[in-house]
Amino acid sequence: MKNRKMLIDVDEKPSVPKWIVLAIQHVFAMFGATILVPILVNQAAGAEVLTIPVALVTSGIGTLIYILCTRGKSPVYLGSSFAFIAPIAAAYLKGGISGAMTGVMAVGLVYVVVATLIHFIGKGWLEKLLPPVVIGPMIMIIGLGLAPSAISQISLSEGMAFEWKVILVAAVSFLVTALMMTKAKGFFKVIPFLIGIVAGYIVAFLVGMVDLQPVLDASFFSLPAFVVPFLHYAPNFSALMTIVPIALVTMCEHIGDHTSLSNIIGKNLIQDPGLDKTLLGDGVATFVAGALGGPANTTYGENTSVVGMTKVASVWVIGLAAIFAITIGFLGKFTALVQTIPDAVLGGVSLLLYGFIAVNGLKVLIKNQVDFEQPKNVVVASTMLVLGLGGAVVAIQNGDLSITISGMSLAAIIGILLNLILSTEKEETILEQESSTVEEVKVKVKKSSKGDVAKKDSKKKTMQKTSSKAGRKTNSKSKKKTNK
Repeated sequence: MKNRKMLIDVDEKPSVPKWIVLAIQHVFAMFGATILVPILVNQAAGAEVLTIPVALVTSGIGTLIYILCTRGKSPVYLGSSFAFIAPIAAAYLKGGISGAMTGVMAVGLVYVVVATLIHFIGKGWLEKLLPPVVIGPMIMIIGLGLAPSAISQISLSEGMAFEWKVILVAAVSFLVTALMMTKAKGFFKVIPFLIGIVAGYIVAFLVGMVDLQPVLDASFFSLPAFVVPFLHYAPNFSALMTIVPIALVTMCEHIGDHTSLSNIIGKNLIQDPGLDKTLLGDGVATFVAGALGGPANTTYGENTSVVGMTKVASVWVIGLAAIFAITIGFLGKFTALVQTIPDAVLGGVSLLLYGFIAVNGLKVLIKNQVDFEQPKNVVVASTMLVLGLGGAVVAIQNGDLSITISGMSLAAIIGILLNLILSTEKEETILEQESSTVEEVKVKVKKSSKGDVAKKDSKKKTMQKTSSKAGRKTNSKSKKKTNK
């Protein structure tokens, strides 16, 4: 039976002209975020950890792997994950490129393990392990933890000289992005960050902040700088705890995106192809991305929005978009052009981007109606926020073994443990007792009020009977007098 909610259903292939145009739309939707992740990771680490061509290629390959694992039943596009910007940079500073990429591959394996567990024992344990009170603060930490980077990019950090060109370019990037997010309609509303970057870049070029010489020197086609384990480095497990805990957060993001897409296309993707298969696809894609030197992959809400607006859920369209992304990764001049984007442009966009991530964490708390009247929720959320944003570090060293857990990873682990240890059952019992007592009081009040009314009614009836009897006696006496 044809899906009435979609113009082109999941398994349907559009005509070739439509197919190409619809696929290009998805490329635009994922493009801004996908290329922004390697740029921001490199700036945070102060070195070239990721490259844009590899990020684009691994994004496309990852999406094709996902389509294969889900048997073409889920129209999801995978792109670079913002949640791993700070962890990958921190892992690089701790263990070099080998530490960072080993960490990304480990994240993919965690996904695969969780997918296997869900396949055999269901997903109830995951929901208990990661409730909204843990996920919300974690997402907020991811966004707010990157805030100093955005401030530095627009030269507003303490001790930095005021430069009007930087402020102008950053302001244009920021305002255009904000206007697109609030005023734009249709497809333009899906790509506000990409439009903001383009607008800021044009202004930066006009004020002389862009050097196009690298574009002229670059070749039209070039091989992306893949970084492969055992060929370019030996696996390094020193930074695993810096990256791996973030996988717990992105898994919840994965579930949320699939739930949202299910509502859009009118099919329950959590049941068919199943959460085990969607997580498997995401995990294998992330492992392959790390094995090629790319960032961790994640489901892209931007592309889900495109599916909703165009009413086209075709996996064929998603697959072609993935092939286009792989092709773009081999275009040398295009890559060189992207690398000429000034920091001021990225800083202006990042002011919104990082705040946008943090607000999404707040939305998780609001949407799930997390009750902060309960002390447990206050303890879990506040502890996570302070640990994650305060720069807390736990270093354990025993001989050659060295484990360092810091920032977001430490906050995630402590938040999960606190949520499991602290109980709300006693509080709920007290509340239930209080509410039952209130109900009893209400019942008594109602009973007493009914009794009072009944007494009043009986008194009225007695008085009415007495007065009527007296009236009859008076009438009879007066009649007798009249007869006489």
